[in-house]
Amino acid sequence: MKKKAVTLPDLEVSYQQEYLEAGCDEAGRGCYAGPVFAAAVILPIDFYHPLLNDSKLIAPQVRVELRKYIEANALAFAVAQVGVEEIDTINILKASQKAMHLALAQLAPAPEFIAVDGNYFIPYKKLRHACIVKGDGKLANIAAASILAKTYRDAYMQRIHEEFPQYNWAANKGYGTLAHRNAIKHSGLCIYHRKSFNILSAQSELFED
Repeated sequence: MKKKAVTLPDLEVSYQQEYLEAGCDEAGRGCYAGPVFAAAVILPIDFYHPLLNDSKLIAPQVRVELRKYIEANALAFAVAQVGVEEIDTINILKASQKAMHLALAQLAPAPEFIAVDGNYFIPYKKLRHACIVKGDGKLANIAAASILAKTYRDAYMQRIHEEFPQYNWAANKGYGTLAHRNAIKHSGLCIYHRKSFNILSAQSELFED
């Protein structure tokens, strides 16, 4: 059976055009291990790439090429991360919001409006903003932010995979795959695991006879 062809969306560049707008998205919120990353991107009004889409729907090698294109053609872009210790201290939702704020703070020129993927955002510097559910499949600036956040985080997980290869983060990127859960069962948690996620409790229930 042939695979059904993926129809790429016809993305609008931004939510509005009256104010200078940054698209913002995060990556790694649901992972067992590693930081949460966020990116903010301001695109020119004529920005276009035929393969740009939600990062989760794009092959890894295409994401890398898109990252290069976005960085070369954006008016401004920034990537930030919040580490495991802070995630465990303030919780993953607040950490994700902080990562987005840190990315936005690095943009030059500074945005006047923010388009955010999802349905929740803590206001940043009292700027106008819009939350767009599945925005990374609707707006090019959010899709671009999703590509940067994902590729930067994947590269980070690849680096720490060399330190703890038993968890196979090069493949699972810290998500709770069966192989990752089995590795935790046998090796326990390491410094890069999010202790506040109660992973060990989940493991004991998962592997009960």
